[in-house]
Amino acid sequence: MTYTHKNLRDVQDAAPDAGVDATQAMRFAQRDLNAERTGISLMAVKSGRRQAFAHRHDEAEEIYVILAGSGRMKLDDDVVEVQPMDAIRITPTVTRALEGGPQGVEYLVVGPHHDGDGAVQAIEEFWP
Repeated sequence: MTYTHKNLRDVQDAAPDAGVDATQAMRFAQRDLNAERTGISLMAVKSGRRQAFAHRHDEAEEIYVILAGSGRMKLDDDVVEVQPMDAIRITPTVTRALEGGPQGVEYLVVGPHHDGDGAVQAIEEFWP
């Protein structure tokens, strides 16, 4: 087949299995879309909460697109306010995490997929 059609809200939320559903939702759609080289995820952080962990990549540049709500994004030592239709390009080595505003924040993450690329960091260490 030359294309795949999938509603991102139908992708299984990985947050419950990861034990982080109290703070966020994580729908990793690469496999559902049969994508070979592209990663795409529908994510959300609940109101007044921070992602359960921060992360960075070794190779993958990512673009975050804020769909709904608002919040703050910590990028290494910088914190930026985000709102709907903001697009944030992030180089691989920048550690990042989001915090949901009053209505939470929902966003897409798009970038090349590299197996085993990246590292996570405890949110308490990254964003005390």
